[in-house]
Amino acid sequence: MDRALSALLEAQELSPVGGLHPLGGGDIAAVYRLETSQGTVAVKRDDAERLAGEADGLQALREAETSLLVPEVLALGDGWLVMQAFDEAGSRSSCSAEVLGEGLRQLHSQTAVEHGWSRDNACGRTPQSNAPLADGRAFQRERRLLPLAKACHERGLMDARLRSRIEVLAETLEDWLPEAPASLLHGDLWSGNVLYTPQGPAVIDPAVYRHYPDVDLAMLTLFGSPGEAFFEAYWDGNTPHDWPRREALFQLYPLLNHLLLFGGGYRSGVERALARVEGG
Repeated sequence: MDRALSALLEAQELSPVGGLHPLGGGDIAAVYRLETSQGTVAVKRDDAERLAGEADGLQALREAETSLLVPEVLALGDGWLVMQAFDEAGSRSSCSAEVLGEGLRQLHSQTAVEHGWSRDNACGRTPQSNAPLADGRAFQRERRLLPLAKACHERGLMDARLRSRIEVLAETLEDWLPEAPASLLHGDLWSGNVLYTPQGPAVIDPAVYRHYPDVDLAMLTLFGSPGEAFFEAYWDGNTPHDWPRREALFQLYPLLNHLLLFGGGYRSGVERALARVEGG
């Protein structure tokens, strides 16, 4: 076992029983399960700054005290993050979807005036600027859409015309998107970051900041759907009239990030989402 990890575990009085067991799904970082004499823990190996941002986000989600389960951070240092591990033997059902919806509504009810966060973090391997802005439209434009469109264009992943369309959209958000308080977000809530445990749904791998709550909802629907029970619990029958357009808008950033991280296969998704927003 890595010496730095051994020292980190020893400092927290966690005694390993056996070695690290790789867990699936780690496209960005290596994730392991480790048995200790004090119970099972999850261990992640990654860039130290990204892990610090993740640990900060986990702490913020735990302090929000919602019905969602959030791993406790047990140790952090030298490129390692040690966390509470959850048993994933639970099942996805209408009941668990309802709890997920209620928990996310509780999280989003915690609002602030400024959009952003006290520190930058990362969405996958992509650095994520969270410098606060008072206006959410400006935050979405300056901190999310324009930087990602620029990066994709500079790497040859989109042409000048597509970049220009995104820039026009970003500059006209004030024409249709109302300002709103900044909700506390998970920030990277795709389906793979929701675990279904016997105690209820848990959320992992956050990229926390404050912004429109649509960010988390749009991410959950990007590669599937959390189900009708989720939306009934979250919206309580009050579906926003412009949800399809808002959903497409807030899917643009994660789609641009996927284009940047994984290549041209995601360009068509960017174009489809952009067309949905442009169509109103």
